[in-house]
Amino acid sequence: MSRLPHDAFDYYFSLGADRSYEAVAARYQVSKRTVTRRAKAETWRRRIEKLELEVRERADQKLVETMGQMTDRHLKAVKVVQAKSLEALRTMSLTNAMDAIRALDLAIKQERTIRGEPSERRAVSLEETIKREMREWLTVDSDADEGPEEEEED
Repeated sequence: MSRLPHDAFDYYFSLGADRSYEAVAARYQVSKRTVTRRAKAETWRRRIEKLELEVRERADQKLVETMGQMTDRHLKAVKVVQAKSLEALRTMSLTNAMDAIRALDLAIKQERTIRGEPSERRAVSLEETIKREMREWLTVDSDADEGPEEEEED
């Protein structure tokens, strides 16, 4: 019967990058040949591959969960900003609401980024649209009362 204990594989696995049959042999004071025979009989290399794959899969799953939690937190924060911006817009006059409009615009852009949309779009922003509409609808067109201008020819 071998002096190599049955938990020798556990020690071998725990060695990580420094894993070797020589290290196991030295630890248990047996020959490398004894360790090699046990490793072959118990398929240590295949077990190591299987365990390392499982460790990587668990790490990947943990990363996915962490990224998902981060995304959820960011989306909640963005929604809070959106809600506060919309509430501010409801209580303010249009001329005093530009900070709320900027905050809402920023929150919308952040939400799009978090959801994988492009962070920059060439479409007109909410702020630009509101400014343009305010200029168009809230200003008096002094030229409307006069007829169209005619250019004189020389």
